[in-house]
Amino acid sequence: MDSIDFSVRDRVAYAVLDRPDSLNAIDESVLDGLESVLTTIRDGADVRALVITGRGDAFCVGLDLQLLQRAFDDLDYFRAVLLRYNQVLLDLEALDVPVVAAVNGTTRAGGFELALACDLVLIADEARIADHHTHFGMLPGGGASQRAPRKLGDQRAKQLLFTAGWLTGPEAVAAGLALRSVPAAELDAAVEDLVSQLRTKSRACLGTLKYLIADGSQLPMTEAVSLEVERFMDYMHTYPDGHEGFHAYLEGRPPSWAAD
Repeated sequence: MDSIDFSVRDRVAYAVLDRPDSLNAIDESVLDGLESVLTTIRDGADVRALVITGRGDAFCVGLDLQLLQRAFDDLDYFRAVLLRYNQVLLDLEALDVPVVAAVNGTTRAGGFELALACDLVLIADEARIADHHTHFGMLPGGGASQRAPRKLGDQRAKQLLFTAGWLTGPEAVAAGLALRSVPAAELDAAVEDLVSQLRTKSRACLGTLKYLIADGSQLPMTEAVSLEVERFMDYMHTYPDGHEGFHAYLEGRPPSWAAD
């Protein structure tokens, strides 16, 4: 993973985009690294959350300029890159642990789309984030036109996409794009505070809940609550963690999850 610094510490995986000289722009080596991170976690790494952040002054500024120069000259290649990046983002959404974006600095275009695909976003007050595609007469290609309205609402999403305007950290929170904004010097501590609340949870429980929220979000309420009951029963029949959590509480001891 030459372009991503990957580590696991105390049941939390950390993927640091490690191309600071290019503001962590996405090239094929970054895609290779993200795919490898996802495979490692899916294949059994003992984690309860994945944190994605950037090294240096940027979180991610989107596709790399050299990649784009080739892509504009070869639209078939452009399509292949976009399909590959979209699959990475879909796989992040389908990962069975919460994915946290720690937006440490400048974020635009494909980096904005990466943040949108994460479950939770913490952002530095000083960071700036924007979709930015229309600034170059371009359309989004990494899902922004679809995820932004679903996450931010129709008019707020259209404002951000149409104007290509920048948001600061506090403005991103006000828009619903981020959960919390803190001074840059406090971002790591804020991330650790959040993931510390996930480390002791059941991975089966977190993953099932993540899927349930995603699958039910587009359903009418009557169908959505029916789905919740069915998933609840499937979970109880499939995993021992619910029974273990209940009996651990009764016995006054820490639970021991199936994957521990």
